[in-house]
Amino acid sequence: MAERLSHEEFVRKAIVSLRKEGYKGIHSVYSGFNEAFKKYFDGENPVEVTNRLAEGGKIVIRPVKGGVMFYLPEDAPSAKSSADETLKKMGL
Repeated sequence: MAERLSHEEFVRKAIVSLRKEGYKGIHSVYSGFNEAFKKYFDGENPVEVTNRLAEGGKIVIRPVKGGVMFYLPEDAPSAKSSADETLKKMGL
């Protein structure tokens, strides 16, 4: 069997492999990530590991309905649009 991936390698591979066309991130639950992580890492808690990776700047986590979205740092949406950007988009 091939050498096991590290936590970071597994999460990055999951984000790239599981995201749907047109999307830059994956949903922790709906993509099947949480269950796959637990199976691959013998029951380890994916929440603890992904939170550590996010704290280290390796991934970006955004809360969404039913769980969270994982993004690679270079693909993550900005945290909040500025009021000026929003007004500009509205043509105001």
